[in-house]
Amino acid sequence: MTDTQIGSAKKARTLFECADRQGLRIPSSCSRTGRCHECIVEVTSGYENLSEPSDKESFLAKPYRLACQASVQGSCEDAQFQALWQETKVLRSEEALDPSWEMDPPVSLREDDVLYYGERIGRRRNALLGVSVDLGTTTIAIELVELTTGVVQASCGIDNPQSFGGSDVMNRISYDGEPNNVGELQKAAVSAINREVRNLTGAIGCTPVDVHELVVVGNTTMRDLFFGLDVQPIGQRPYRSVTEEGRRERGTSTSLDFRARDLGVRINRQAHAYGPPILSGHLGSDVVCALAAVRMMGFDPSVGPEPGTSMFVDVGTNTEIVIRHKGVLYAASTPAGPAFEGGEISCGMRAFDGAIESLRLGDNGIPSEFLVIGDETPKGFCGSGLIDLLAELRSAGIIDEQGVLFQNSKIREFDLKGGIDLSVSRNDMSLLCQAKAANYSGQYLLMQAAGIGPSDIDTFYLSGAFANYVDPCNAVSIGFLPPVAPERIRKVGNAASLGARMLLLSGKLRNRVELQQADVKHVELEMCENFFDTFVEGCQIKPMPMVIT
Repeated sequence: MTDTQIGSAKKARTLFECADRQGLRIPSSCSRTGRCHECIVEVTSGYENLSEPSDKESFLAKPYRLACQASVQGSCEDAQFQALWQETKVLRSEEALDPSWEMDPPVSLREDDVLYYGERIGRRRNALLGVSVDLGTTTIAIELVELTTGVVQASCGIDNPQSFGGSDVMNRISYDGEPNNVGELQKAAVSAINREVRNLTGAIGCTPVDVHELVVVGNTTMRDLFFGLDVQPIGQRPYRSVTEEGRRERGTSTSLDFRARDLGVRINRQAHAYGPPILSGHLGSDVVCALAAVRMMGFDPSVGPEPGTSMFVDVGTNTEIVIRHKGVLYAASTPAGPAFEGGEISCGMRAFDGAIESLRLGDNGIPSEFLVIGDETPKGFCGSGLIDLLAELRSAGIIDEQGVLFQNSKIREFDLKGGIDLSVSRNDMSLLCQAKAANYSGQYLLMQAAGIGPSDIDTFYLSGAFANYVDPCNAVSIGFLPPVAPERIRKVGNAASLGARMLLLSGKLRNRVELQQADVKHVELEMCENFFDTFVEGCQIKPMPMVIT
């Protein structure tokens, strides 16, 4: 009998002990006593084999448990689980820095004295470091930056461990509104950032004490949760952050500036945590930073010409759209849903190994060429693959503009062949068309509000991990993007992360961004009189018109 078998028979093991035996890394900073709430795991099978949740787990619902509290009486194999903390790949921006941008970090040196906006806050030890964080709903991107040179010393990406509160912002707002749950999401994010900052600084021979400022950006909910603000107003009409209340009357910015230690962030005790301004309840500081990175916002008009007409689109479950035309910024957001991230689609999945990311069909509808992430057997389509699927089925004459099979409208599924053992259903088509219509109507109506058409756009910025792999021609052919000339479309990757670093390194840029954000014209799409007609038109699988009326 092995030691494992003996242990299983004699006493219950916590999931933490099982993780130790399996070599799984699960964080904890309270000696596994249940106080820090860092060891949250998702139980994927065998939940019924675990002990009853303890009082220390009252903020969690099935299938989540604290690894230090949940125990299994039998073998560790009787319960399968995974840590919410996992390393992930984060897309970096390839966009060059705004030529008018100049380094002017709020944190500076005078001999060995560390200054914050000219006031002494301590002495330099090993290095003068800052950290920028792009706090996404799904992933967190962190960069450790040398403030005297602007050089990124180390970086990482991890899954956002707040998923126990829901997969989207509305669920997290609801979760944070429960009395027993208040503060738990903030604690999860702060603990993850503390852990990664400790690892990143250690990798270059420094400590968190060498970090003198933190810049955190994200959608409005993620930002406000991190700074410990009440997010309930964001989930209720008129969907505003508490930082927006009375802002225009007071003439103040929606930016945030806290002592990092007051938020639980373990860096230098005198360090500040800065949250760049937001545009609205659904247009966060991540959008502001992305706009700064592509010179649509915060640029110095005394350096270089006025930017031409630009359009910025960050596609996701909530798609953000911004247009700059004749010096005026127009902004809108549209809830596109999870379809193009694989959610609710029978053949859909996130961009993991096994996901088809691009596809070409022959005239007979059989795949002639396709690429699979990780070179594995196809398991489903990620967002870029779903766009190709719609475009190729339409181009091959297999479906009509409504997504109905030409051969027989009564058939509810179309089976792909040629090495792809998958099928797409009529319900899949309907969901994809509705998600596409949300993106279509948002872009169409914002162009209408700005008084421009696709041919007026000098540069079309496509941002985000999903959009970085989209075939622009296919996206245009189905009306997912406006008919902008391919040479005018620029994929800018994670522009929000680049913009966060720029704001970490420039106080002047912060000031310009904060002044300009108050003048952005926010367009409420659902209030447009032709919203419904535009949405219905956008449900059809065909290009957007060149003329916006």
